[in-house]
Amino acid sequence: MRFRYIDSPIGKLLLAGRNETLQIIGFPEGKGTIIPEENWDELDNCFVQVEDQLGEYFAGRRQVFALKLQPTGTPFQLQVLAALQAIPFGETRSYLDIARSIGRPKAVRAVGAANGRNPLPIVIPCHRVIGTNGSLTGFGGGLAAKEYLLNLESAGFGLTAPRG
Repeated sequence: MRFRYIDSPIGKLLLAGRNETLQIIGFPEGKGTIIPEENWDELDNCFVQVEDQLGEYFAGRRQVFALKLQPTGTPFQLQVLAALQAIPFGETRSYLDIARSIGRPKAVRAVGAANGRNPLPIVIPCHRVIGTNGSLTGFGGGLAAKEYLLNLESAGFGLTAPRG
């Protein structure tokens, strides 16, 4: 596995994967922190396209990512991740909305757990999922990072991120 760190407005992000296929984005703090394993190789020149596209996203110039991704998870988790990718930039959905969209309206807690295990946050936009009452709920990078991302995306749409 190759990895590198990049700077972002929400702190240093860990990018990891094989070749140029991104498998992991790790946060600098919170439960989404990932520590590279001993057999991983740190390379300064890997994931340049990922760094460029994340830079464009944080600068407000990119709404959709065009990257080689390989998320991991159970079939259910991958189904949830696919549903997350269908949430348009600048919009939010509740966990219940996601559960309904995958045909499992009673699986709200399981959707929340799958959302929390997203190995590619930001690019697979788990930050766009909020509580049914509109409140911010858990996020691997912490609620301040989630609020930052929602505000970044809503800036051009006249929306504001809900406060919990």
